[in-house]
Amino acid sequence: MEVLLKVLTVGGTGYIALLAVMFLLQGALIYFPDTGRQILRTPKDVGLDYEVVWLTTEDDVRIEAWFVPAPAPRGVALLAHGNAGNIGYRVDYARLFHRLGFSLLLLEYRGYGRSEGKPSEEGTYADARAAWRHLVMERGFPAERIVLVGESLGGAVVARLAVDQRPAALVLASSFVSVPELAAELYPWLPARRLARYRYDTLEALKRVSCPVLIAHSREDDIVPFHHGERLFAAVKGTKAFLEMDGGHNEGFLFTREVWREELGRFLEQHVPEGTASIGPR
Repeated sequence: MEVLLKVLTVGGTGYIALLAVMFLLQGALIYFPDTGRQILRTPKDVGLDYEVVWLTTEDDVRIEAWFVPAPAPRGVALLAHGNAGNIGYRVDYARLFHRLGFSLLLLEYRGYGRSEGKPSEEGTYADARAAWRHLVMERGFPAERIVLVGESLGGAVVARLAVDQRPAALVLASSFVSVPELAAELYPWLPARRLARYRYDTLEALKRVSCPVLIAHSREDDIVPFHHGERLFAAVKGTKAFLEMDGGHNEGFLFTREVWREELGRFLEQHVPEGTASIGPR
């Protein structure tokens, strides 16, 4: 009996210690900026000119973005990437949107790439707002010509932005319902929902979004299960479309690139007015 009590005591102490570590070090489980500090590719590697833009957020953090212009653009896409790597890993998006007649602003989060600061949930939301202000106030793009695009974690970021603004459309790729929901599936032996200090509640944001929404997800996603995409799609009350992709979480676009381009192009043609965007002084 004494041995059993000791085993239970040691096990209980270890479990409590694990809970404390999970609670305190959640940021290290959500953000992976060190996987892509070095910029390995730029739009020039796919034959496109671009401009490095430095934005200052409302809390005075200096972040980087790349603006890739398209000739006589129909509009502009604002891309918020996933939780690992940097904008250099997303250069193929520039080629994709260029073919569709859209300029592109690739947003780098604070603490990622060459941006200053340290990533946080409220910080990434502020980063997205700074990018929106740049497109509207400095580039002169009207809201009805701006498409918000988010992959994985970035989906939660731009969904939140779409609640406060009125973009032409919102595109979410491989995005999750919320951090607590995903954590509960990844760590079923932990009270993950109660431990979660980060929300990134994409589902709640989508309930309040009024613009057309395209959800893209793969049944083979090995990180964010397919039913997350289904739940997000069901939450959208207005105009919406769903694209089922192939491949794992980080491979979906590689496996369905042509289908992705065709479906995305069709969606944008339906929801972004024809004609060239009226752009301001820059």
